Amino acid sequence: MRIALLSDIHANLCALDAVAAAVGSVDQVLQLGDVVGYGPEPDATVQRLMDLRAGGVRGNHDAAACGGQEIEWFNPAARRALEWTRRVIAPATLGWLEMLPSRVVEPPFTLVHGSPREPTWEYVTSPDVASASFASLQTRHGLHGHTHVPMAWRLDAGRIEAIDPRGTPLLHLDERPTLLNPGSVGQPRDGDPRAAWALLDTEAGTCTWHRTSYDVAAVQAAIRQAGLPAWLADRLAVGA
Repeated sequence: MRIALLSDIHANLCALDAVAAAVGSVDQVLQLGDVVGYGPEPDATVQRLMDLRAGGVRGNHDAAACGGQEIEWFNPAARRALEWTRRVIAPATLGWLEMLPSRVVEPPFTLVHGSPREPTWEYVTSPDVASASFASLQTRHGLHGHTHVPMAWRLDAGRIEAIDPRGTPLLHLDERPTLLNPGSVGQPRDGDPRAAWALLDTEAGTCTWHRTSYDVAAVQAAIRQAGLPAWLADRLAVGA
């Protein structure tokens, strides 16, 4: 089975469409949260995921867009974007977001946005957090996003191994537990403005990370036209 892994789309429809075209024909599309927030097209982004029959989980921005108290934790620019999102999203978009679970277990994979230990908010950015995540993982592999940086963590004989897929984009999956982060489709933060995503091949036992170019300038213009903070447009050009 070929599975496209998408995360942190953040209402960036242009990036999502470019990734969908690059992905091509797959058996399944999974999204790992933060479908909305920051970006200018929440309704169209959700509709595209519905068209793709994407399964997945809720991120912290998704929860806040649905009216959750999570909005209190965001910086001013993110909060302004979420307040705007709350005002403009259609009832169908809200209903789809509200139905997203915080965790999905489909052996050998567990899907979360943050971490297996804390599925909505925790960032897996260190060996200590990865170790705690493996302790909470009920399947062989965990799929997550939230950091906006492509990454893999592997548990090997009690040792935590950090794997940066920007240097090694193909990872063979075996009996060793792994945490796989495809990076962000809509707002990369690793210095590369191209949309990030990954492809799982369960028959070959591999995860492959990819980057896809899209029309950043068009999205920047849409962000400014919507009256969203200019910083949210500026950062797209530098992947920050």
